Amino acid sequence: MTDFEAVIGLEVHAELLTDAKLFCESAAHFGAAPNTHVGPVSLGLPGTLPVLNQRVVEMGIRAGLATHCQIPAKTKFDRKHYFYPDLPKGYQITQFDQPIAENGWLEVQVEDQVRHIRLKRIHMEEDAGKLVHAGADRMAGSVYSLIDFNRAGVPLLEIVSEPDIHSSNEARAYLEELRSILMAIGVCDGKMQEGSLRCDANISVRPVGSEVLGTRVEIKNINSFRFLQRAVDYEIQRQITAIECGESLVQETRLWDEQKHRTISMRSKEDAHDYRYFPDPDLVDLEIDPAWVLELAESLPELPAARRKRYVEVLGLSEADASTLVAEPSYLAFFEATLAAGAEAREACKWLIGDIAAYLNEKHLGLEETRLSSSKFAELLTLLQKGTISGKIAKTLVAPLLETEQTAQELIEASGLTQISDSSALEGIILQVLEKNPEQVQQFLEGKEKVIGFLVGQVMKLSQGRAEPAQTNQLLRELLLKKKQG
Repeated sequence: MTDFEAVIGLEVHAELLTDAKLFCESAAHFGAAPNTHVGPVSLGLPGTLPVLNQRVVEMGIRAGLATHCQIPAKTKFDRKHYFYPDLPKGYQITQFDQPIAENGWLEVQVEDQVRHIRLKRIHMEEDAGKLVHAGADRMAGSVYSLIDFNRAGVPLLEIVSEPDIHSSNEARAYLEELRSILMAIGVCDGKMQEGSLRCDANISVRPVGSEVLGTRVEIKNINSFRFLQRAVDYEIQRQITAIECGESLVQETRLWDEQKHRTISMRSKEDAHDYRYFPDPDLVDLEIDPAWVLELAESLPELPAARRKRYVEVLGLSEADASTLVAEPSYLAFFEATLAAGAEAREACKWLIGDIAAYLNEKHLGLEETRLSSSKFAELLTLLQKGTISGKIAKTLVAPLLETEQTAQELIEASGLTQISDSSALEGIILQVLEKNPEQVQQFLEGKEKVIGFLVGQVMKLSQGRAEPAQTNQLLRELLLKKKQG
């Protein structure tokens, strides 16, 4: 039986964090009422001319530098012609043969291996509008379709990899790393659920050892890591099964249907000549000043790979924790500020990506939407480190710290939650527990050490979680040994 390997390339569309659209002053913000962020240029009205947003060029260069690309001395815009209701001009302004960046690479960790994945190019282009279908999730089968042109003309970077990816795990790792980089350098917010980052996967299969590429199928508009993995796995198996059954594969565009967990055919796949590219006559060629490129390179922040390495080697975080933390750029400034306020790195990371992240996910909030400041967070960790409160009590403080202006110290004083570490106070609670549990005391005296865990639990229950665990354990053993000896 023939063994097959997958050959995968990803085309990632990143919506840029600009105030205005690519070629006009209309706002480029997400979430506005339909057709309120539009103007003559983005609607393609006769007689209008595009005016380039320089900020987009800057972001394209920054993205290229952050992914080890070469920045050319000259770049230009082209028209890509096709007809679709959400494309008002009948063509898209994009870049064809002279992109803003090319020949880059990324390294990603996949299980225990580092994979080197080449980037073919990064080019600037304008987004299309958005179709909203009534009665179906696509035009076919819908009762009617509406068009929202707010997104038309919003600036995008299309980042195209070489076909160096060979599994769904590699595809996900590549997209996660690219997302982290784009967010770290401030060019994209990475909100896949809002369409800020979308991915097309080009997939083919071939016999292992063959240098000949198979028939390529493109899976369009994938907007989550989970969907990417599922779509890639399904499509690889679909193509292998078809070949083994003697069927012919066709070059086509397909969509991932999450409800049916399969890809479905959308249309035959076009080649470049089908789009009739030619240079846009309304836009002059751009000459990129090398001094500007150098200035942008020097302004880049610490990139995710370097930050992960520093967090592991300098701060002592595990590779898994460092990766989780760096994958959420919104946490990074908060984390660094918490350390500056005196918190210990591993504890800060543990609570940030643990209990705090769980709360934010449950409430569908960003950290910036809460009342938690880095100083309040550092105070909580300091109280925990000093033994003023237990971990159990600290967990109960997470929600009020996020929801109110109160500090951890204020919450503790108001609720009487200070940890009990005074020996005489603890001894009184322990003696009550021993008196109420004579059977377990007898078991300990007979050599059954495991019962100590039950008794510690009863002390914690009676003290409402305020007893200091280590001291409780030690004092409990001392009192039990006295009983045993006396």
